[in-house]
Amino acid sequence: MDNSEISGGRVADVINRAAAVEALMEERGMEPAAAIARGVQSAEEDWVPRNGARIVAKAWTDPEFRQRLLTDGKAAAAELGFSMPAHHRFLVALENTVDLHNVIVCTLCSCTAFTIIGLPPDWYKDLEYRARVVRQSRTVLREMGLDLPQSTQIKVWDTTTDTRYMVIPVQPPETLGWPEEKLVEIVTKDSMIGVSRLPGT
Repeated sequence: MDNSEISGGRVADVINRAAAVEALMEERGMEPAAAIARGVQSAEEDWVPRNGARIVAKAWTDPEFRQRLLTDGKAAAAELGFSMPAHHRFLVALENTVDLHNVIVCTLCSCTAFTIIGLPPDWYKDLEYRARVVRQSRTVLREMGLDLPQSTQIKVWDTTTDTRYMVIPVQPPETLGWPEEKLVEIVTKDSMIGVSRLPGT
């Protein structure tokens, strides 16, 4: 038996187990299909990077909000109508500057502030990224297309059980004076994780 057959068997086994659990829940009147549908809808429509982009745009244009965001990110996000799970006790906003670059990782698994910046990308879950970005941050970022000057300090922040992070990217100079609605469109998930910088910065 080759590895593909073994792998396929494992996948089938997981699918069968999931189906058995779903059937058991249905027998007990727990309506798992509806819960799954709600989860998919939330992931696709509610937990999107645009939420974080709105927070970033507000921070760029409103100094008082920016300070509240840096002081208590979860409360500041709530001001704009964004909630987080109860176990996400803290949202820490990390402000990038010309000389300082912040990047996020979860070395244990793949946790993010998903209701704010969206679900984690596949590469974020990858063991290689999780292990290497802590020890070889400059090299990993370069491999991902972000070649930072040696003079730029890099700080890596490891997500914990109750603390989530988001990066506030440097605002491109040419966008100063833009309305929030326009600024939202240029903020990316990668820039809020810290593996990219916005054009012009």
